[in-house]
Amino acid sequence: MEKLLEEIKEKVIAGKHKEIEALVQKAIQEKADLDDLINRALIAAMDVVGDRFAKSEIFVPEMLVSAVTMKKGLDIIKPLLKQDEEQTRGKVVLCTVKGDQHDIGKNLVAMMLEGAGLEVFDLGVDVTVEEVIDKINEIQPQVLGLSALLTTTMPEMENVINLLRDRGIREKVKVMIGGAPVDTDFAKRIGADAYGEDAAEAVTIARSFINK
Repeated sequence: MEKLLEEIKEKVIAGKHKEIEALVQKAIQEKADLDDLINRALIAAMDVVGDRFAKSEIFVPEMLVSAVTMKKGLDIIKPLLKQDEEQTRGKVVLCTVKGDQHDIGKNLVAMMLEGAGLEVFDLGVDVTVEEVIDKINEIQPQVLGLSALLTTTMPEMENVINLLRDRGIREKVKVMIGGAPVDTDFAKRIGADAYGEDAAEAVTIARSFINK
């Protein structure tokens, strides 16, 4: 089984998305421990991918292919997990703010977060402030991730944070923001908890918030 887990890990790192499903199915048929399959194969692989990306050894296209590969494997395992096991994972809500239709970066962050073992609720693009607040109340995540690629939509991030504060739930969720026009100074200015420069950093930030 160790050899099979290592093979799955290597396939994810290499982005062999056409081969991953059969290997994961094989591991399940051979009664692999699902936690090992997720943590020691899929998540461990994405840790390597994130580290290589941070060191500029690979770039966004390679990271995206690995994330897609990981997600294919994870989608097979998910239905087999017990409900209570799924509830123990950290929860992250993601969206692109109102007026912005860009989703490539957000989608990559979502896949990387899933690869890190977190439960991700992706609300999509052009999401209104009220929709975000409603989902925060419903899901009660530890982390909210807001994305914007247009300078004209950046103020929507502050609007979300302000409404969280007005509704008395700002302290219940950590807010991280990202997108091409966004930076650390802007994050501080609007009262966000963190700025993620890329998907790998977003995973590190989310994990740090959830593990506190």
